[in-house]
Amino acid sequence: MGGMFEVDLNGKRKLLLREIRSAVIPAKGGWGHPLNAGQFIRVTDPCGKQAGDFWAFNASNLDIGPHRVLHKSLQESLEIAIQLLDQVKLKAHAGKRPSQLSGGQQQRVAIARALAMQPVLMLFDEPTSALDPELVGEVLEVIRNLARDGMTMLVVTHEMQFAREVGTRIVFMDGGRIVEEATPQVFFTNPKHERSREFLRRVNRGDA
Repeated sequence: MGGMFEVDLNGKRKLLLREIRSAVIPAKGGWGHPLNAGQFIRVTDPCGKQAGDFWAFNASNLDIGPHRVLHKSLQESLEIAIQLLDQVKLKAHAGKRPSQLSGGQQQRVAIARALAMQPVLMLFDEPTSALDPELVGEVLEVIRNLARDGMTMLVVTHEMQFAREVGTRIVFMDGGRIVEEATPQVFFTNPKHERSREFLRRVNRGDA
């Protein structure tokens, strides 16, 4: 499918993430337009959310969800956990705990834990915001690979170059309201709204 990247200036993105996590998304009419009940569809498949809190991350904890929720055998669940840790390039750290991992490694394990539940939609809430600059790239590379593999994602981010490169739709928000929704090509080269243009001017100057 692709990635929808949400650019939010005021930290009020939680409402949108909650609505989508509650499995309600617009089926037609487009984001930011009035919709009635008949224009919504319910997502019956699971959503995965990259979490910001970490507890006892090792292979045995990644396999809890597939075993207890998806009713897979312990052996199959462990194999899934190891496969996903390998996918995020952390197989060698399968037995480690959070205190033994860097922030970037913790985020990658969090992504692997969400993927273990076989979601059809992944939600990322500023996955690089708490990371040192040198660790940002490793997390973005995992998300970039998910996009290449066809995972549908909603990503809240201030990483503009990444959003332009990976996103299929850009949703620009200000004050908790959707200002503009467009393809990356349109949003970054010919935005329709003055607020969007002002924001991009600031980004280009390095002020945002």
